[in-house]
Amino acid sequence: MTNHTVKAFDEELGALTHKVNEMGGIAEAMLVEAVDALVKGDKVKAESVVRRDKSLDVLQQEIEDMAIVLIAKRQPMAQDLRHVMGTVRIAGDIERIGDLFKNIGKRVRATDATMVGNRTLSGIQNMSRMVQEQLKMVLDSFSQNRPDLAREVWLHDGEIDALHNSLFRELLTYMMEDPRAITYCAHLLFIAKNIERVGDHATNIAETVHLIETGEPLTGPRPKADETHYTKGKAE
Repeated sequence: MTNHTVKAFDEELGALTHKVNEMGGIAEAMLVEAVDALVKGDKVKAESVVRRDKSLDVLQQEIEDMAIVLIAKRQPMAQDLRHVMGTVRIAGDIERIGDLFKNIGKRVRATDATMVGNRTLSGIQNMSRMVQEQLKMVLDSFSQNRPDLAREVWLHDGEIDALHNSLFRELLTYMMEDPRAITYCAHLLFIAKNIERVGDHATNIAETVHLIETGEPLTGPRPKADETHYTKGKAE
């Protein structure tokens, strides 16, 4: 390619990366707001989380459209093609992360303000902080072209699974001890599961980043600390 064409391609690739980073920033903010809405019983903030998901849908569609045009115009190969296709895949994972946060917002809107115990909510907050850290690290690995950071995220997914398993058992105990808490605890079970699934999507992104940068997949089974039937399953 001529220097002009190379520069134009780099600019277009940069625009794709920028939109993915924008999606990541929105997703991180949705996580913070969704958990804060849960802890405070703030239905207004929960509604705001639900509405913000639409912006992720729009950005994902823009990324897909831009990628199609870029491939048609530039016909990239090797790592350039991996970068374009990987960006589309990462955008898809972030969009699904947004769907999970939207679901949390909807559940907060549907729940009563009755709390089953600060310990359980504290556990959900701790898990959300772990997931937020994983999400930030994997987005940094993409924007900074750091496969080492991506591998770090991939290796620590099991820690989130272990905490989710602990919360699952605790909530089951509440439900057995007090039938009046069943509805609220059921919502919390799904909320905790949604947060755990965000960790799985962060791991998906880590695998994609590693493939983009090295041309090699992360090999071996994902490290998993949770072997309960409830949480077993392949990451989507």
